[in-house]
Amino acid sequence: MKQTTLLFTNRKSSALLAAAITIIALLTACGTEESIESLKKKAQAGDAEAQFNLGEMYYYGEGVSENNVEAAKWYRKAAEQGHAIAQNNLGVAYDEGQGVSENNVEAAKWYRRAAEQGDATAQYNLGEMYYYGRDVPHNFVEAAKWYRRAAEQGDTDAQFSLGEMYYYGQGVSENNVAAVKWYRKAAKQGHIIAQSRLGEMYYYGYGVSENNIEAYAWTLLAKGRWDKVAGGLMDEVTGGLIEALETLENLLTTEQKAEGQARAAELDRKIPKQ
Repeated sequence: MKQTTLLFTNRKSSALLAAAITIIALLTACGTEESIESLKKKAQAGDAEAQFNLGEMYYYGEGVSENNVEAAKWYRKAAEQGHAIAQNNLGVAYDEGQGVSENNVEAAKWYRRAAEQGDATAQYNLGEMYYYGRDVPHNFVEAAKWYRRAAEQGDTDAQFSLGEMYYYGQGVSENNVAAVKWYRKAAKQGHIIAQSRLGEMYYYGYGVSENNIEAYAWTLLAKGRWDKVAGGLMDEVTGGLIEALETLENLLTTEQKAEGQARAAELDRKIPKQ
């Protein structure tokens, strides 16, 4: 029976890291006190981008004390003016109870507003709400729809999740070829569980021609990277990867194992680390 390997949770937009770096550069170039005062004046005057950036400063504690209540306050002001990333961030604040009381109804509302503007992370987050039925109707079709929109924009977690939905036939017709397609896209962006899944697909010949050397290479890659994430701790994922590698090593010749190890090393050089 097919089983889910790992569940993923909502996360901040990758665009936020770039925004944080921009804020740090601004503080460095202009002087902390001067730039904060300038930003506050713009935010108080109704500038949505300044409101969003001020929310970021409070969220990350850049130039000001970290304060989730202030972050949520300024995200809201920007969100109410249609700032998509601020809308997603306000959704995350409600989803996780950061600076506001946890409220999944409000989270879904703000995710939807951002998602309908094309924000990929909000689309993924809204897909998660529908997948798990968190104060919206449990609906795999809607989940797949929003995962797809985010996946087509390159969102790695959404690509993996859409692969899972094709693998299990949730909200879409079961289709291993489509599952492999989306697992591969996520795997090539550094998604470790997608890398593991791709190894599994090669082992069983699901959606691809059976290939134990390729299965071994992707599983080795996933194991090496997961070990760094897990910090040497034994967990369900580590145990599953060890078992998969032992199975494959019993099937491969010495020459085939060497070929798989070389292929894993090549993948490790080419694929970014998340």
